[in-house]
Amino acid sequence: MATEVQVSCINKTDRHAADERIKNIGGLNADRTRWKLDVDAAIAGIESGKWSFYTFEAGKKVRVIVAVSARGRKYLKTENDGEQPNNLLSLPECP
Repeated sequence: MATEVQVSCINKTDRHAADERIKNIGGLNADRTRWKLDVDAAIAGIESGKWSFYTFEAGKKVRVIVAVSARGRKYLKTENDGEQPNNLLSLPECP
């Protein structure tokens, strides 16, 4: 069973394509230490069943999923986003 992990920050790139805009996701562990993963590691963790990521939007838990762009590249977005991963992009930058 996948470990459920809250995403509370991201690092953005200077790119504009949906599949290239987020470089890292991150958050806080239970002991208040920080964690950060690059997008490819996060995608691999989701696809292998190791992790299940989520964020909170308007007080609701929203799953982070793997999507595929029109160019065939995998990227992260939340379930209720369109092609642009706006829920993740609205998170603050990770330190």
